[in-house]
Amino acid sequence: MLGVLGGMGPAAGAWFAYRLALLTGVTSDQEHLPVLLVNDPRIPDRSEAALSGGTSPLPAMQERLRFLESSGCECAVIPCNTAHHWFSELQASVKIPLIHIVPAAIAGLRARGIGAGPIGLLGTRATVRSDLYRGELAAAGFTVLPYTQDDVERLCVRPIQAVKQNRVAEAAAALAEAIHTLKGRGAHAVILGCTELPVAFAALAAEDLDLPVVDSIDALAVSALGHFGLVVNRSAAAGSGEPAR
Repeated sequence: MLGVLGGMGPAAGAWFAYRLALLTGVTSDQEHLPVLLVNDPRIPDRSEAALSGGTSPLPAMQERLRFLESSGCECAVIPCNTAHHWFSELQASVKIPLIHIVPAAIAGLRARGIGAGPIGLLGTRATVRSDLYRGELAAAGFTVLPYTQDDVERLCVRPIQAVKQNRVAEAAAALAEAIHTLKGRGAHAVILGCTELPVAFAALAAEDLDLPVVDSIDALAVSALGHFGLVVNRSAAAGSGEPAR
């Protein structure tokens, strides 16, 4: 059984469970991976804690991971990029393995045939300002395009906040603008490094973007399926960090 620590935000946790089901190559209900989702939006804000010393989300996340572990989960994922700032402490709090979202996203780049070069990263203020992605991307041969403060608010925060407020059409339009902007600046691909952005991305016609986009939710789901030795549904994976066949 896979444990999912969600609620950050609630749409992201629910979307991960939905995409995991669609990405699983099965012929019957019984072949799907058992999943236990804790979708608790009461966990304190991750960006506020990381950037301005707000209430730490760590104790709440550790408590819910221990619940997943005690409930029989053999592995767990956290469909929230910013929560991975506390990954080491979270992993140390449980005996079951946690799958890290950043290597999953980089594997998604490789699966799309992107081997190196400049990457556009879209995420929360904390994610794009930190080394959460930059260090591992650099080690893999990629560079992250630089942002001004206005870029962070316009390209990243605007679509994320629209999803959090259930304004998905507005979020999709803002996300499309962000992707086109990054393409114009020379990005070879874009990583949706906030797990709310895939909700907006689903409302776009990916073929109109003319740029590879790696969805961190789908990349995390593909990694989880690989951990359990399950087959990926290739037709559902097109544009999601796993090449369709």
